Amino acid sequence: MQTTQQTREKIIVPGPAGFHPPSAAQLGVTLPEPGQGLWYGHHEDEEKVMEEIARQMLTRPNATIFPGPLVLWAWNEHAVEKAKAVLEIAAQIPDVLIIPMPDYRPKYPKIDPEEVINPNHPNLTIWGNKIEACIFVGVHCHYANLTLKMIRAGTNCCTSALCAEQGHEDAMLTIRDCDAAKLRRVAQVIKRVREEMGLKLPENGENVRFTGTQSKVHGGKTHTNPLEFIPTTADLAGAAAYGHRPEHMHSEA
Repeated sequence: MQTTQQTREKIIVPGPAGFHPPSAAQLGVTLPEPGQGLWYGHHEDEEKVMEEIARQMLTRPNATIFPGPLVLWAWNEHAVEKAKAVLEIAAQIPDVLIIPMPDYRPKYPKIDPEEVINPNHPNLTIWGNKIEACIFVGVHCHYANLTLKMIRAGTNCCTSALCAEQGHEDAMLTIRDCDAAKLRRVAQVIKRVREEMGLKLPENGENVRFTGTQSKVHGGKTHTNPLEFIPTTADLAGAAAYGHRPEHMHSEA
């Protein structure tokens, strides 16, 4: 019988996989070639991987986008364009959460899992918000790899990584070479899949759900329109004045 995407055995799947599971590389998973992504450990056409990311984010509980420093800080025009594209992705997912990863320093001894996610203890944010599907974007590769392994080890979250370089073996789903144009393509695929599933967005565009902590900061509001936060050239100028420059750390997700 011919092996198909539906019948072949998945290699990298949501956990909990145990305290010290083997890495994806140990299980024989290799990084995808240009034009391909990873579908549960297998090389697959990136359009198919985007469609699966859409299905997971549209159907699993408490789907969340985790933007990292490379799209949170407006340190050049490219970062601003990618940040805009991430917000366009968020605008296509009903009731999605956005929990940022602004830096990589450990947050011990007190952690608010509704405020940020941190690569040193990402499971606390996953557990605390009961997140079962997520997208990482704009996270430096070495920190993304650490985070993805810990999530697979201790949670049942289905992870997706939109990577600017070669992708991530330890994500269930990953797309490589994600510039702003490809991120916008992901948004378009999610829109198409959502419409095929008959899922509607609120008429006022307020489809992003605040965590409890975020709601307090925004005067008790429960939802917001992500497109209202699109950064401008003025934001870029202000960031330059304050010297935000994370580009010295090269690899990113």
